[in-house]
Amino acid sequence: MRWDRLFADLEGQLAAGERRELDDEVAERTRRERALVPLADRLAQLPGSSVTIGLVGGRRLEGELADLGDGWMLLRTAGRDVLVPLSVLAAVTRHAVPGPEGPPSRGGDVAASARRFGLGSALRALSRDRATVAVHLVGVQAALVGTIDAVGADHLDLAEHPEGTVRRRENVSAVTTVATSALLLVESRR
Repeated sequence: MRWDRLFADLEGQLAAGERRELDDEVAERTRRERALVPLADRLAQLPGSSVTIGLVGGRRLEGELADLGDGWMLLRTAGRDVLVPLSVLAAVTRHAVPGPEGPPSRGGDVAASARRFGLGSALRALSRDRATVAVHLVGVQAALVGTIDAVGADHLDLAEHPEGTVRRRENVSAVTTVATSALLLVESRR
């Protein structure tokens, strides 16, 4: 009888040790998998979420993460859409934590297809719509207001004109070429 208890105890210790090893291995594999997830993939889980984003240089914006593409995110803030290059994103705080069922769904096909379009595509859409925008640059206080005339591989041409006026030759005060690497955010002024 004593031997039976001794063997049962040894078998229990062995099983507990094997379980701990398995738990440790699963935890390590999970950490390794998470280490391979880029920020854009993490953000792809958040469309529809209320967030506060911190940008390089300290500026903070609060709103709904409306869309996400290759190298950019669209934040809906107080009636305005703000295009933010991911390269200037410093932090994202999620306010409404999704329930057990996960984040709000946009539909797999829409999310996957939107992710293919880069920052240039989003800027070209603003140019095509002839939207008045405020272009904020890294390290520059004042925004440039106008209409995006053209989008190149690594820059855009902004026809500067007063807010509230349409882009007409007589309203344009200057045309400024902006390197996309210097963009902090592009705010729609519709």
